[in-house]
This record gives sequence, C-alpha cells and structure tokens, in this order.
Amino acid sequence: MSEASDAPFSTVEINNESRDEEDLFASAVQEVSLDPDVNGAQDSLDKATLGDITSSPAMINSPVMEEIATERANNIIITVTEPQKIGEGMSSYVAYRVITKTNMPIFSRHEFTVLRRFSDFLGLHEKLSEKYLRSGRIIPPAPEKSIVGTTKLKMTSTPSTESANGTTNSAGMQSQFVERRRAALERFLNRVAQHPVLCIDPDFREFLESDTELPKATSTSALSSAGMLRLFNKVGETVNKITYKMDESDPWFEERCARIESLESGLRRLCGACEALATERRELAARAHDAARAVAAAAAADPHAPLSRALSHLSDLHEKIEHLRNEQANTDFYVLTEHIKDYLGLIGAIKDVFHERVKVFQNWQHAQMQLTKRRENKAKAELANRPEKMEQAANEIIEWESKVERCQQEFDSISRVIKKELERWEELRLSELRATLLRYLHDHMQHEAQAIRYWDAFLPEARAIK
Repeated sequence: MSEASDAPFSTVEINNESRDEEDLFASAVQEVSLDPDVNGAQDSLDKATLGDITSSPAMINSPVMEEIATERANNIIITVTEPQKIGEGMSSYVAYRVITKTNMPIFSRHEFTVLRRFSDFLGLHEKLSEKYLRSGRIIPPAPEKSIVGTTKLKMTSTPSTESANGTTNSAGMQSQFVERRRAALERFLNRVAQHPVLCIDPDFREFLESDTELPKATSTSALSSAGMLRLFNKVGETVNKITYKMDESDPWFEERCARIESLESGLRRLCGACEALATERRELAARAHDAARAVAAAAAADPHAPLSRALSHLSDLHEKIEHLRNEQANTDFYVLTEHIKDYLGLIGAIKDVFHERVKVFQNWQHAQMQLTKRRENKAKAELANRPEKMEQAANEIIEWESKVERCQQEFDSISRVIKKELERWEELRLSELRATLLRYLHDHMQHEAQAIRYWDAFLPEARAIK
C-alpha cells in the first residue's frame, strides 16, 4: 500500500507549502534612507496615521480610510492549521492555530500565531457585517454552522483518517468535516485580509494578534436567544426580499442583478455535477478495491506460477489504482467543488449588499412620503388658519427635509461603494478561478500520468506469461 493512503488529503495542498521557499515580502522592498532620524520619523508617521484613523469608528468607512488602505499592498498570508479538539463530550470544541505573516506597518510584528475556536471566526464575521454591510461592503462569508456535524464531532474521539482498505469510516468522515471547515476558515481570513478596508479593521487585527483568548461569541450559537432572534430576522428579511420589488432606475444595477442571478444558477448546477463526479470516483475506487481482492484470490488459487505471479502484480496494480481514484475524488471535491461553494457564498454576500441598498431606498421613500404628508398638513393648517399647527408643520417639514437629504446621500453612497466592490470582486474572481482551474488540470494530469506508469510497469509481467 502506498504512502499516499495514509493521508487522504496528501494530494490536495490547500496550503501551498512551496511558498515557504519564496520571499514573501519581495514586492514590499523599498529604498530606505540611512539617516535614522528620517526613518524613525517616517515609521512613526505611518503608524500614527493608520492607528489614529482606525481607532475612530466614524473614519473606518470614509474615502480617506479607503485611499490610505488601497495605497498599501496587502502583503499578508494567513494559514489556519492544526485543528485540535479541546475537552470531552458536549462541552468540547475544536480550536485552530492561526499563523499570520505580514509586513504591513499596522501590525505590531511580522509573524504571529494565535489559537482560535470556530465561534471566534463567526464572531469576527458578525462584527464586520455590523460595521460594513450597511455601507455596501461585500463581507466574505464565514463557514456555516453545522449542528449535526458539530454534535458528531463532539461525541467522537480525535478524528482519524481513512481506513486501511480505502473506505471512509465515521471517524474518517469527521476528519473530512474538520478539514473542509479548516480550509473554509483559511479562505475566509485571507479574503478579509485582501480587502483594502476590512484588513485594517481593529477587530480583525485583534483576532490575528491578540495572544489572549477572545471573549466567547455567545450570540453566534444556533440555540441561543440571539441565534433564534437572528433566525427570525433572517426569515423577515427573506419575506421582505420576496414581497418588495424596487423600481430600479440605474441600468448598471439592473444588469448586474440579472448577471448575478444567472451566475448563481450556473454555479449551483456545476457544484452538483462536481459533487456527483467526486462520488463516482469514490465508487470507482471501491470497485478497484473489490477487483484487487478478487484477483489476489485468483492468484493464490492458480497453480501456474507465471500466471499466478502476473495476477498477484495485477492485484497490487488495482490497489494502486484504488488510491489514485480516491486522490482524484479529493481533487474534484477539495480543489474545484469547495471553490465553487465558496463563490456561491460570495454571491450570497453580494445579494446581501444589494438588499441593503434596497432597504436604504425604502428608508428614503418612507422619508419622502412623510415629508409629503407634513406638507399636506401645513397646507390644511393654512386653509384652516391655525397658526400653531402651521408652525408645528413647518418645523416637521424642516426635519423631514433633512432626513430625505440624508437618506438620498446614503443611497448614493452605498450605490457608489457597491459598484467599486463589484469591480474589485470581478477582478479577483477571474484571477482566482484561473488559478483554481490550472491547479485542477495539473493535478488530474499528474493522476492520469501516474496511472499510465502503473500500467506500463505491469505490461512486462503480462508478457512474461508462457
């Protein structure tokens, strides 16, 4: 049995190990003056500028903040590794080691490591959503909670890998569950790190840097009161999306909404096909395992020595093909299918910011209706010659005119931000999809080449039968 069978994810390098050999910060090299006074002054200026601005919540969404953030390259790499189960029973949880390497001056060190539990990641996502979703920022989605998967994991011991015969036992399934979650958490953090505004958020920096344990995010629990309230709010949001249709006046948004819906539909079909393909490859691996056992039995029973030897080698070949098919299934699932699921989550985040824009528009329309009503009240008061009502209506008109102006400004602002966010997302989507497809093709080409080498090595044994 090959060494690859001991590690079901050995061919799926979600973390690119070869990047350790590269200079992570080669793009950040810059000329530095030999005058220590100049260097010290510049460093303190950089830290003071970023520190002062990010400490003020009102400045986080400002154009100045985005300009400063975009001028600095996001040289930051985050790795989520070493999932470990802490505790026993239903009170246990899985913690992940988060390793960050960066040369961004906003961080206190170039490399740091912290231990975070799954609820910490959800808590970070919740904080970022509360701060930035209303302004039109696309918040990268965090992995969804799985009550069934989490409960099974709590009630089992440390997850193991696949069993010796290549089949997946219950512990191996839990191991795959943890691996999928680990990879999804890593993608979530790196997407946040590459965002020009989210990467300098104080809560995000605390998540990566703080050596102390973060306060437990109890509101993320599905069974908590906050979780139930969040569920009811989500149902209300869904009903609002279905019942309220905004009369879109901007053709750009009309075209993008249609494009996003079409893209989501296509990706869902592709995701289902890729999952079916991975399942079929695992079935092929199981059939190869059955064939290996049957051929081995035939080899043991055959009295003809050359034929028996050839059949024995054929049995070994089918075992190798079994492991190769499992590796191909892992490539189908972890390289391509998980990437597609990732983008389905991102499309959900885009639809969330579209809905936030609709809610801002609703507020604007409500303010305009109230302003019209106050003007009608003033006209009625003038006709009835009631000075006290006229004065009250005039004050209310001034108040609602101000609200209408603020709502219109907010609507224009969120529309501008969403357009910039989608332009940035389109660029990243193309580059990431290209990299994923190239990696997927490269892995499968290696698998097919390995299969050919296996058969070529067996051919002399078949020809030696006489």
